[in-house]
Amino acid sequence: MSDLPFGFGLPDRDPEKRDEPGQGGGAGGDDPFGLGALFGSMGGVGPGAGNPADLLGKMPLFAELQKLMSWSGGPVNWDLARQGAISQLAPGHQPTSAAEQAAVSEALRLADLWLDQVTELPSGIDRGLAWSRVDWVEQTLPAWTALIDPLAERVVAAMTSALPAEAAQVAGPLAGIMGQMGGVMFGAQVGQALAKLADEVTTSTDVGLPLGPKGAGVLVPQNVTAFGAGLDRPEDEVRLFLALREAAHQRLFAHVPWLRQQLTDAVHAYARGIHVDPEAIQRGLDEAMSGMEGGLDPNDPESVQRLLGSGVLEPEETPEQQMALRRLETLLALVEGWVDSVVSAAAAERLPGHSALAETMRRRRASGGPAEQTFATLVGLELRPRRLRDASTVWGAMAQQHGTAERDRLWSHPDLLPTSEDLDEPLDFVARQGAADPFAELTDGLDRPEGDDTDRPGTDGSGTDGTEPKA
Repeated sequence: MSDLPFGFGLPDRDPEKRDEPGQGGGAGGDDPFGLGALFGSMGGVGPGAGNPADLLGKMPLFAELQKLMSWSGGPVNWDLARQGAISQLAPGHQPTSAAEQAAVSEALRLADLWLDQVTELPSGIDRGLAWSRVDWVEQTLPAWTALIDPLAERVVAAMTSALPAEAAQVAGPLAGIMGQMGGVMFGAQVGQALAKLADEVTTSTDVGLPLGPKGAGVLVPQNVTAFGAGLDRPEDEVRLFLALREAAHQRLFAHVPWLRQQLTDAVHAYARGIHVDPEAIQRGLDEAMSGMEGGLDPNDPESVQRLLGSGVLEPEETPEQQMALRRLETLLALVEGWVDSVVSAAAAERLPGHSALAETMRRRRASGGPAEQTFATLVGLELRPRRLRDASTVWGAMAQQHGTAERDRLWSHPDLLPTSEDLDEPLDFVARQGAADPFAELTDGLDRPEGDDTDRPGTDGSGTDGTEPKA
């Protein structure tokens, strides 16, 4: 996936890349939040531009979708997102067949049998589903809505508060419909993103989060075939390998109830930190406008667009946001590392093509798979392959040194999991496990009968200092 699908994240932090055409973060090029495109697409916006409603007729996209301008369901027009994604997928749409449905169900059933032997976590699947790319878009929309809406709200609020007075004058004539237009712009952008992801995802968990209905194990047969192209492996092997990954993800998210929420909360914690420093913005504006020939002309939308694309309105990451990103990266790495570890344990001796398939998955992630692209453009998080390798080392060493039960017990509470610092020295973390129960003091005595103080210091019939009691 060479293009960034969502475009909510901050632009590339490399100044040299930001100067290159088309660079700067997200689908909006040098304008990561899309407002530059919003102003630029309006052509004659300004005090003399006429009735704002007339502008819609001049833009083909909006002319066809005027009925969607009444959207009031949040910051993203999800009706438009759905329609836009499906229209892009329509030319290559392949409905799933009964034979594909049966093959997917059988692969997931066998995957669960294999996983039963390598993990303490029970199955998280009660039905197997074969989805087309269009099915994937339609069935995952509720999950995307919960993830993206809070982020979009903060982006809009931050950019609105940062808009200089001169640019606000340009936007003045559109004040009555800015909310709806923002929803349309976000809807179009998200629809394009979902279509790109749907072209590549093979399961419902490829982005690092379970996006399908609870208890459903999902494969996308059309993309399963594409994943195995050129590997010279039978398609049933490819299907089973991906079914193992889907089934492993489902076990983890089904039986670690806090995991999904913690991942989502990390994204939303980042979103809550999106804000602007008015003084810094003003300094940047002064510098930017001093370098603009003729300064900023409120009647010239092109000068406003150049200002929006200059980078001065981009919010800077706060320490809290950086902490949220580290937490998000660590959790995603731990999930993927655990899945890699248990799938390898289940398939290494049974699936002849496991090594080739696992290497293909690693290359896919390194070059930017669905998970990497999703979080890069939602919150600017670049998932590091090394971090995933460190997580895989933790899970593999835990199973080898302490057994699968101790390995999986780490998922029983978030405080037991390795931190970002622990992943810097994964084997040191593993060596510390099993030496002592970190919750022993908290749980000591919880199962002891009331009044039984046996084994407590000073309660063995001796004095509190360990001496014999007085006669």
